[in-house]
Parts: sequence; C-alpha cells; structure tokens
Amino acid sequence: MKSFFAFLLFVVILLSCSAKQSSERKKLADKINTTASISYTKSKALEIIKTGFNAGDGYSEVWIRDYNTFIELASEVYSSEDLKKNLLVFFRMQGDDGNIIDGFVPKEKAYVDYDYITSELESRYVGHKNTVETDQESSLIQAVYKYIKVTGDSSVLSEKIGNKTVLERIDWAIEFLLNHRFSEEYGLIWGATTADWGDVQPEHGWGVDIDENTHRAIDIYDNAMLLIALDNLLEIQPQKKKKWGQLKKGLTQNCRKYLWDKNKQKFKPHIYLDKSPFSEDFNEDEIYYFGGTATAIEAGLLSKNEIKSSLKQMVALVKKAGAASIGLTLYPAYPEGFFANKIMNPEYSYQNGGDWTWFGGRMIQQLIKYGFLKEAFEQLVPMTERVMKNDGFYEWYTIDNQPRGSGTFRGSAGVLFVAIQLLEKEIARN
Repeated sequence: MKSFFAFLLFVVILLSCSAKQSSERKKLADKINTTASISYTKSKALEIIKTGFNAGDGYSEVWIRDYNTFIELASEVYSSEDLKKNLLVFFRMQGDDGNIIDGFVPKEKAYVDYDYITSELESRYVGHKNTVETDQESSLIQAVYKYIKVTGDSSVLSEKIGNKTVLERIDWAIEFLLNHRFSEEYGLIWGATTADWGDVQPEHGWGVDIDENTHRAIDIYDNAMLLIALDNLLEIQPQKKKKWGQLKKGLTQNCRKYLWDKNKQKFKPHIYLDKSPFSEDFNEDEIYYFGGTATAIEAGLLSKNEIKSSLKQMVALVKKAGAASIGLTLYPAYPEGFFANKIMNPEYSYQNGGDWTWFGGRMIQQLIKYGFLKEAFEQLVPMTERVMKNDGFYEWYTIDNQPRGSGTFRGSAGVLFVAIQLLEKEIARN
C-alpha cells in the first residue's frame, strides 16, 4: 500500500511539473509572437538575402566563412542550383595542396589590393585566402552539409571538378589541414595568433598573411570548426567513419586536455607552438573567448552543466563590459597597441572586443538545441531590437551598441534567422 501511494505521489508531481512546463512554454510562445523585433528581423533577413551572396555592402567577395552561416537563409529564396554554383566555385579554386580559399570575386570587380589566386578550372573569378585563418576548409565542408540538408541534393558529392569529385576534394581539404596545420605534439590544428575567431594577427598593419613574423598558435575555434565539419561529413558519409572517426576522437580528447580549463570553466585563448607575440607580463589566460566557446558547444565539447556555466560567465562579462549582447567577442580586450592593425585598437573595437551578432546568434542556436529556451529568448531580443532600430544587419557593434561595418551583413542575418526558426520550432513542438 505504501508503494502505491508513493507511486501516486510521483505521478501527481510529474503531472504538476509537466503542467508548469507547458504553461511556461505558452508564456514564452506568446512573448515570441508578440515581440515585434523578432518578426521584423525575419522579414528583413529575407529581404536582404535577395540582393546577393557577397558578405555585405562593404565586401564584393563571396566568403566561405560567411556563406556557411547564411546558406540556410539563402535557401529560402534561391534555387538549389544557385546555392550549389557558389559552393562549386570554391572547389574549382582549390589549391594544389588541397587548401580552400577564403572568397572569390568576379575578375572585373577585383579592386582590393590582394594577392589574387587564379585557377585553370575557373575563368570567371579570382580568389583570396587570409592564411592566418584555419577555418576555410571546415567552413566549406559545413556549407556543403547544410546545402544537402536544405535541398536533399546529395548528388553534389559526386559532382566532378577537374579530376576529382567533390567528396574527394573534401577529403583533400582535410588532408591539407593534417599535412600543413597539424601539431603532432598536441594533436590539434594551428593557425596564426588572432583574437578568438578573428582573421587579423598582431604583427602587421594588415595582418592577414602568415610570414616569418607570425606566432603560430592553437585555439579552440579552429579545432571546434574542424570537429563540426567531421561530424557533418560522418553523417552524410558514414562509410568514412574508419578514416575520419579516429581524427574526431583525438581532436575531442585533446581539446578537452589542452584547451579547456576545468577550474575556470573556460577555454584557454592560445597554446603557442613557439612563443607568444605579447609581453611576458601579460596574462592572456584571463581573456574569455565568446565566439570560440559558442563554436565549441556546437562541436559537442561541453556538457549541459558546462554550457550553463558558460552562459552565466558570458552574461556577467557582458554586464561588466557594458556591452549590449553576448555577441561580445572577448573580455577583457587586448590592451591598446597589442595589434598593429589600427582597427583592432582601441580596446573593444572590431574583433578585439566588438559585439558581433554573427557569433552571438550561434550561441543562441546552441542554447535552443540544448533546451535553454527562456535564456535563448532573453539573449536573442537585444540582437533583434538593434536590427529593427538600425533597419538592418550590421557587421558589428561598439560597446555602447553603435553599429559599425557593413549594413547588410548577411552572416548576421543568417544566424539570427536560423536561431528564430529553431526557437519557434522548438516552442511549437510541445
């Protein structure tokens, strides 16, 4: 009899919790539906994506790290053939060692003073690669995966480019990272020293090319991006498990072993393969990388409790900085003068602590996927409100929430559009 009453009590508690959750979801659904900036952001995103595939009004190029974040939005208004055309250009311009370019532009619009890349397989465009980055290969693989998910067209993998299929070229791109950007000592990939996910190194006024002055470093963003790419590849090509599954396992273990600080519940900014470009008395480990952390969560590197702790730190640091959203790149910023490129100075400018929806939106997506719906809504609204206030998707914002850079930054539109879609879908599911 006692066990029966205990069971009955358990059922009552369960039903009560379920009713409470249902009520909370309804309240949240009402908030989403009545928040004008959310519906405005969705419609504005669809409006600007119709005007092209370049990163924004400040860029002529189609960049792969940007295209990867708005290809899902683009699928709402473009045909699968249009989406695929852009992807195939990157494969046609793949380097002789398997590397993937950053972006391409029509030859007649190649105005920027870049050392342009050409290819016999692609006569219409010239390309460019910021060699300080190590995310182009991973970004293209992720974009191909998203293309297949939104269109259902897996035939792209067997498309022949030169003497290789797209799938063979994907493998070749990963081989490039292992041959040219892999540290045997740490079992992780490396790039130049940059601020979190950024593409500007400290040593030069422009700062986008690796040279003899570069300080090679390992960070969480590059490795998490490769992990996501490997996850994507293994899902669409499970027969590759033997080939790439071991790499994924090693990267996962080594990210946790070398980059995750369990005591501080944060990722270390860098592991230097030689030495740091910064002064010895500067404690870089105090800096919190927002974008790299969001990417690591997407890569499955953190537990739900660690995600909760990460969000708590982000919110606290945003408040401490006086910023507007968890798009904050990092905190505290690198001191003035640490980067030769003037756009990284003063502190909290551009990638040195600017507020980027482009990455904050990705964190919101992960909060939704891990069930933090209320928190996701709370962090989403400051971003959608400034979209409506400024009538567009700006590249980044200052600490006091003033818009900067391109006013039609499609990466920001893409991540917010997907975040809103995910939130609405999850709320409607129950």
